[in-house]
Amino acid sequence: MSGSTLGKLFCVTVFGESHGPAIGCVVDGCPPGMALAEADIQHDLDRRKPGTSRHVTQRRESDTAEILSGIYEGRTTGTPIALLIRNEDQRSKDYGNIGETFRPGHADYTYTQKYGFRDPRGGGRSSARLTAPIVGAGAIAKKWLREKYGVVIRGYMSALGPIDIPFESWDEIGNNAFFSPNAAIVPELEEYMDALRKSGDSVGAKISVVAENVPPGWGEPLYDKLDADLAHALMGLNAVKGVEIGDGMLAARQKGTEHRDEITPEGFLSNHAGGVLGGISSGQAVIAHIAIKPTSSMRLPGRSIDLNGQPIEVVTHGRHDPCVGIRATPIAEALMAIVLMDHALRHRAQCGDVTPGTPVVPGAAA
Repeated sequence: MSGSTLGKLFCVTVFGESHGPAIGCVVDGCPPGMALAEADIQHDLDRRKPGTSRHVTQRRESDTAEILSGIYEGRTTGTPIALLIRNEDQRSKDYGNIGETFRPGHADYTYTQKYGFRDPRGGGRSSARLTAPIVGAGAIAKKWLREKYGVVIRGYMSALGPIDIPFESWDEIGNNAFFSPNAAIVPELEEYMDALRKSGDSVGAKISVVAENVPPGWGEPLYDKLDADLAHALMGLNAVKGVEIGDGMLAARQKGTEHRDEITPEGFLSNHAGGVLGGISSGQAVIAHIAIKPTSSMRLPGRSIDLNGQPIEVVTHGRHDPCVGIRATPIAEALMAIVLMDHALRHRAQCGDVTPGTPVVPGAAA
């Protein structure tokens, strides 16, 4: 199956299915000598895993990461790092009634058209369960970027359905189930999700992710631009239907005098471009936003067809996230980290000896 590998020098290949024995990934290209243990990976996996609150799927997975290779005496060897996460709480019987039908809004129909048949258990290969190994790989990239360059990557929920979430503080994000940076709005989010869950419906979300202390110069014009690769990776996340860099779609409504990020000897005056100019990092914070659609797995009936093309009414049973965006923040962080590490290595390979002779201009605040 093509399309399972992300990156060129820092490469992540994901394997497994939602209800198979295990999922995992192979990470190739991590430089040797970095201290690495399962504990470095587990923290972010715990942030993503299901069953952490009443607002997400109640599938119970420990998501315990096992490092199978690429480590000797606690340090990376430069060889491929294999990560394994065993599936522990599959309930395949919940999907017994959809093997002959297509859930509207899901990949059931397109997978069947492409491959001739599909694994219906939990969505098989198309399941968001496959984001767990990506989070593990991203934790490796985060650690290397932080230690090598001081890069810090953080994300948060910036909207839940119709509710915009004003940013207040990074310190609040770990204190609630929504990755909300605003404590005051959490009761409203909880009330909204409780009502939504009772109705049987689902809703989308917007996630914002920020990388600070990214050096200038990362990115490969023309067709491997840093923002293009970020959009490519983030669009690969399940249920993402839109990616914005910096001001994104708002740029269409702005004037040039408003959008351009003016520069003074003291630094950039703004960051509408999201830290990327001409496909190359500017030294400002790299900022991306993703729009996640509402899940189509719900108990409310929907019209579809069966394998013979006959009309049918579909009701999806089992355990599902009424808003998949609630657990998406660590995944978005991981994907940004993987792309940034790949470009850091590519920049080092070609331009590691370059001395531009121009001072680095401080970036505007994220």
